[in-house]
Amino acid sequence: MSKSLKRVVAALEAAGLDAAPLEMAGETRTAAAAAKEADCEIDQIAKSIIFRGEMSNSAVLFITAGGNQVDGAKAAALAGEPLGRADATFVRATTGFAIGGVAPIGHKNRPRAFMDPRLLEFAVIYAAAGTPRHIFPIDPRELLKISNAELTDFTTQ
Repeated sequence: MSKSLKRVVAALEAAGLDAAPLEMAGETRTAAAAAKEADCEIDQIAKSIIFRGEMSNSAVLFITAGGNQVDGAKAAALAGEPLGRADATFVRATTGFAIGGVAPIGHKNRPRAFMDPRLLEFAVIYAAAGTPRHIFPIDPRELLKISNAELTDFTTQ
């Protein structure tokens, strides 16, 4: 088991959740691929999008429904600072995950987090579990709680 997957499993266990990651036959690097593998709607995929705070140089996490896009202006307003692109090196250094497997939990350094209300419309959602082939099912209300995210609108219309 990879270090990244172990951190996600540990975070789930620490929260007292029985949400074991699933190893999928195909890759789950994109929301569309993950939805296909999980046989669910694209919006049931919780994407973990990392931005870099330009003033704080810290990671800011936006957990959004798979079919939604983060609105840069709304995201920056929520973060209270301009947000820049987080390249692969920054993402790995701050979260411990590689792009394509960034989980919403189990980060090396817990980022400020925001969650898309669209995810609450489902009984079960799926999120990356730290690798390009692992996802975990979870009640979105539980994910909101254990990710310490703020529920708010930050998506494009």
